Amino acid sequence: MVADHRPARTPPLAGAGPCGGAAPWRVLAVVAAGLFLAVLSTTVVSVALPTIGHDLRASATDLEWTVDAYVLVYASLLVPGGVAGDRRGRKGTFMLGVAVFGCGSLGAGLAPTTGLLLAGRVLQGMGPALLIPGSLAIIRATFSDERQRSIAVGLWSTSAGIAMAAGPALGGVIVDALGWRWVFLLNAPLAAALATLAARVVPRLPRAAARGPFDWPGAAASVAGLALVALAVIEGQDQGWTSALVLAAFAAGAGILTAFVLAERRRASPLVDVSLFLRPAFAAANFAALIVFFAFVGAIVYFSAYFQQVQGRSPVAAGFAVGPIGIAYAMAAAWSGRLVGRFGERWLLLTGLITSGLATLALLRLGPATGIGAIWWNFALLGAGIGLCGTPMTTLALSAVDVNRAGMASAVLNAARQIGQVFGVAVLGALVYAHLPGRAGGQLDGGQRQLFVAGLHAALLVSGVALIAAALVISPLLWAPTVRFRGWPSHAAAGRSGLPRRHRQ
Repeated sequence: MVADHRPARTPPLAGAGPCGGAAPWRVLAVVAAGLFLAVLSTTVVSVALPTIGHDLRASATDLEWTVDAYVLVYASLLVPGGVAGDRRGRKGTFMLGVAVFGCGSLGAGLAPTTGLLLAGRVLQGMGPALLIPGSLAIIRATFSDERQRSIAVGLWSTSAGIAMAAGPALGGVIVDALGWRWVFLLNAPLAAALATLAARVVPRLPRAAARGPFDWPGAAASVAGLALVALAVIEGQDQGWTSALVLAAFAAGAGILTAFVLAERRRASPLVDVSLFLRPAFAAANFAALIVFFAFVGAIVYFSAYFQQVQGRSPVAAGFAVGPIGIAYAMAAAWSGRLVGRFGERWLLLTGLITSGLATLALLRLGPATGIGAIWWNFALLGAGIGLCGTPMTTLALSAVDVNRAGMASAVLNAARQIGQVFGVAVLGALVYAHLPGRAGGQLDGGQRQLFVAGLHAALLVSGVALIAAALVISPLLWAPTVRFRGWPSHAAAGRSGLPRRHRQ
């Protein structure tokens, strides 16, 4: 192997992009609203889980699937959805995603059984798979100036932080006032309004020139592989980690994903240009995204359960107790775009990982009766650390490709985030409820509260160590030269993709 030191050539940049004037910022507001709805539908549900478990007599595994059915479909279809948007048009794909999300939300809200609730969540999850990579691709094409693009990505990430902050508290208010079904039903009119606004505000952007037919075998393999691995992780708690179903799902998923990577290397027009992962910064961004969301979303879900099941708080009180995590996330994400312009992605990403990891480990002192006054600052540091990571991860990933393949790159990054979320909810849930089978809903008694807290400590230890370990793993990658392997073709035009000057190797 040889180091590739060819300079990246940045295309001429001028102004804010093809929309001109203030229009790009209106476009940003619309696509950020789509991200807000997608993220809100994860965090707002976290507070409703105990109530859903009680009303529908759902098991711990059923409640994990209430979160993960949405996220798994979302993660599995992100890459095909991103590539479809590149080929078929970002505006139309974004609007379709919003419409599908609204229909799925309506189905979940009206579901009379757990099975139909999960079916609604599956349909709901198809929406973000289309709208999120489309929204980042729209930002990439609309903001041609590097500094403005960093600010736009930071504001886009802030919308996710606001959803994190508002989700638990808003979910608690909705559950108390209207019932858990309205956590889903309110999405339907919001999605309809957003689709109408997108039709008026978002411009039609040029499609990527297709160099071959859509990679249907690759799409099917990526979806099947990710779904099987996630199935094994989620069902491991209920079926046992050595059960035939879990082992078979792990083996089949790993085998399909391995075959997918090998096939994509040789395909003339691949779904995913796997050679991008030879660019250390791109690989680091995706690995960090997986670990960050593994630790972060799992924390949101199980801290909400802690305040309700262990301390007996109402959904509203639990939502406000978790609120400092999301508020700090939103504030840090809002500033991260400007901080990237000043300090660069590398140091900001490492600072975020280490801060959130240490804050998570500091929560190991938490007990059954610990008040929010003693731990709110830990929650704030956790959220702020994660918020600092968002923009650096996104700009590192998007800078690895040209504008025509921004949908693919953003889809890969968001798939890594959602895979981390699936694994976080499942693995951390297995630790939290390890000694409490069947008690995912309802308040716990004295001995059970101690068992829950012991499980939560195990989950916090895993999360904190994972965040700090991620910083150690990616540090050499962030400063490493790009490496090319002889015989490994590159389809991404990565060496001429407009990498910012500070990333040129």
